[in-house]
Amino acid sequence: MRVDSLTKRFGRGDTALTALDDVSFEVRRGEVVALLGLSGSGKSTLLRHLDGLQAPTSGGGTVLGTDLATAVPAELRALRRRIGFVFQQFHLVGRLTVLENVCTGALGSLRGPRLGLFSYPRAVREAALGRLERVGLADWAFQRADTLSGGQQQRVAVARALMQEPSILLADEPVASLDPESSGQIMRLLKEVAEQGRLTVLCSLHQVDLALSWADRIVGLRHGRVVLDIPARGIDRATVMRLYASVGADAAVGAPGPAAGAG
Repeated sequence: MRVDSLTKRFGRGDTALTALDDVSFEVRRGEVVALLGLSGSGKSTLLRHLDGLQAPTSGGGTVLGTDLATAVPAELRALRRRIGFVFQQFHLVGRLTVLENVCTGALGSLRGPRLGLFSYPRAVREAALGRLERVGLADWAFQRADTLSGGQQQRVAVARALMQEPSILLADEPVASLDPESSGQIMRLLKEVAEQGRLTVLCSLHQVDLALSWADRIVGLRHGRVVLDIPARGIDRATVMRLYASVGADAAVGAPGPAAGAG
């Protein structure tokens, strides 16, 4: 996955808002990258571009062989079927069973609507049970989703994303609403999924300590620009915390580090 001089502006003329400003970096296959920065720094906007949900104003990049700047809608739909997305809000259907919620992750590969768990092919239901076992929730398969804790619901959301058999997993502040223990469990799960499945993970976070503990690399955004790109191992926490310093401290954060290899 490669981002090349990606710029996104909302609006026109003097009132235009620059959400992403000449953003460039690469992520290797199987790498877990934490995307850090203040609220409004461009993290969510960047993830939506990588999933083909928004079009760049200029520049772009290549995700799984798809050129973000020139892709037509059909190509972007095909790209999204190969990318799993985990959100801060779990977006589960509370009245449905955990298993049926996970089955919905396969809808992109099925024809026609589905009504009820047994409207899904047996192979899909078995695959969904396997994904639930992977995230440690097989025993909860037939419970209503809204009876689970927040951490359990987020694990269901990860299992649902894995039903797409994605090559890339994007996570937009997936632990923002969770307690510290559940947050650590989710990050550990994302790391294990990346290592075992050679899955590329790009995860936006606010929790610096979690990023340093579980990510391979830190990419920091400030005012829509990459101001930090460095391996997580051995990095000084104070260096990362400068991303959250008051306006005017940009120069102290440091210039972007060398880009990683393609993936």
